[in-house]
Amino acid sequence: MTIRPELLDELLKDFSKPEDLTGEGGILQQLSKALIERCLETEMTHHLADPSYQSEGKAKTNRRNGHSKKTIKGEFGQATLEIPRDRNGEFESQIVKKGQTRFDGFDGKILSLYGRGMTTRDIQDQLKEMYGVEVSATLISEVTDAVLDEVKTWQSRSLSTVYPLMWLDAIVVKVRENGRVINKAIHLVLAINLKGEKELLGMWITQNEGAKFWMNVLTDLKNRGVQDIFIACVDGLTGFPEAIAATYPQTLVQLCMVHLVRNSVAYVSYKDRKAVCADLKAIYTAMTEDEAELNLELFAEKWDAQYPTISRSWKSHWVNIIPMFHFPPEIRKVMYTTNAIESLNMCLRKVTRNHRIFANDEAALKVIYLAIGNISKKWTMPIREWKPALNRFAIEFEGRLPKEIYS
Repeated sequence: MTIRPELLDELLKDFSKPEDLTGEGGILQQLSKALIERCLETEMTHHLADPSYQSEGKAKTNRRNGHSKKTIKGEFGQATLEIPRDRNGEFESQIVKKGQTRFDGFDGKILSLYGRGMTTRDIQDQLKEMYGVEVSATLISEVTDAVLDEVKTWQSRSLSTVYPLMWLDAIVVKVRENGRVINKAIHLVLAINLKGEKELLGMWITQNEGAKFWMNVLTDLKNRGVQDIFIACVDGLTGFPEAIAATYPQTLVQLCMVHLVRNSVAYVSYKDRKAVCADLKAIYTAMTEDEAELNLELFAEKWDAQYPTISRSWKSHWVNIIPMFHFPPEIRKVMYTTNAIESLNMCLRKVTRNHRIFANDEAALKVIYLAIGNISKKWTMPIREWKPALNRFAIEFEGRLPKEIYS
């Protein structure tokens, strides 16, 4: 339906500045209120004229009985509506239901802002500025708390049987517990499914990141249907490869180069950092394992006098560094250059930055879950070079891809 230009001209004849249109008490807010009240009156007319209602003889004793007031919030702002009443008290609107104080979509605005890292005070200010609506901290808490049931359902959902690639990592947040503020690790598992799309499989919170807890995470994944993982990319946590091997013995464990390089340069002086990073890059970008090993020896000769722990660390982790050298460029590129988990963690840290201390575990999980919902909206396409990578996976991991992938 198209609104007649003459009607729009009539509405806008006294319009002089933007606030007259979109501001508090502006045309859009007035028009929304008028349209809703008109619909409510129409609903009442239909209620009283309903044929089944007439046949029961109730219409003879029932009639309109004035109005009650209800304040309701929406994207148009806040408005006090005149809700029609009937004498028998049987009328119930489908547009504005009993107990309803917000229109559909308004809660979504709160959740979207919360998921972008805004504090309760920030959200209150934003809604006041955007829509002229005042909301209480209690309301915001009630709306976001409703997400917890959704989190539980999401966390227990069934998963695919095979994931070619998986990144396992944790981010640290501060949580108040028993009157103290402590660090807690939120464990994240990000995977690439058979379509080449990113998929966050779950999140688990505990006080410390450790191989024993990761074993529980992997067991949970198995219980939810994950039967095989081709390559798992992890940080240098002690015992991590063993935990993976105990649950998924066929999985190749690849140490994340981003974590390894970051840990390597943590105590390198600023003036040497660029040169050290360049020499480390020559190791992990080598074409073959032999070339990488030679470059590591050259690195040790050059830097061991100043930073002996770097080459020592790389040599101790070498068994989990070299798997990528066994694969062609298309798979290696997917394994390393995507840096999928690091990109996700960076986005999550931006979101949690405003929440210096979470009131409890549930508050932290709410923010992370909503933030992931916002981030994953961009995960609509397969990652780059996925088709040639999948073809190589079919060769390298022969017999482990589901048969339907070939059909």
